[in-house]
Amino acid sequence: MKFDSEDVAQYLKQNPQFFDEYADMLSDIYVPHPHGGRAIPISQRQIVTLRDNNQILQDKLRELVKFGEENDVIGEKMHHLSIMLLAFSHLNDLLNELNSILQDNFSIPHVELRLWNIDYDNLEVSKFISANTEIHTMANNLLHPYCGPQLTDEIKQWFGESATNLRSFSIVPLKTKQTIGLLVLASEEPQRFYPEMGTLYLQRMGDLISTAISRYCLAKYNK
Repeated sequence: MKFDSEDVAQYLKQNPQFFDEYADMLSDIYVPHPHGGRAIPISQRQIVTLRDNNQILQDKLRELVKFGEENDVIGEKMHHLSIMLLAFSHLNDLLNELNSILQDNFSIPHVELRLWNIDYDNLEVSKFISANTEIHTMANNLLHPYCGPQLTDEIKQWFGESATNLRSFSIVPLKTKQTIGLLVLASEEPQRFYPEMGTLYLQRMGDLISTAISRYCLAKYNK
């Protein structure tokens, strides 16, 4: 009767007493070293496996700690953003300072914002207003922030002369009871905003800014 390796493995699993009955034999079994060509006792091979598994767990733990520390830093920045947004008493002040806040607090080199569906009676606010219905539709259809290298020509023009050097973008819809605008972040670095990156904090940033803006625009919603 011929046995293959799977049969042997299953037999040993189902008959653990084998190792008690043939304990002396285990010291005579040599297997290849996983990190080299030399043969080692099976007991030493088990120790190597345990060390390798331990190293994998330590690497995962370090990775989790790193992610946790990074999230703590971002969370602190989001807290500062919340405080800064609450400090404004006029919409035009908020809009004029938003670029500097995001650039200083999150190291985002280029920021543009356009609004619609809001009431405004200030010429300073009017420069942030977009009447492009295609952009309105795109923002309304965005369920989550977009990150990647693509941007429409219309939106690229918002960045003026800097547009030709920009390589990655994040498009964040601003929504409250309805879509009220679009926040676009940009960088010369191709991997600053990439398609696979997480968008949770970008979404929260959009929520904070949308809510801050809506403080000055409630009359529009009640009409």
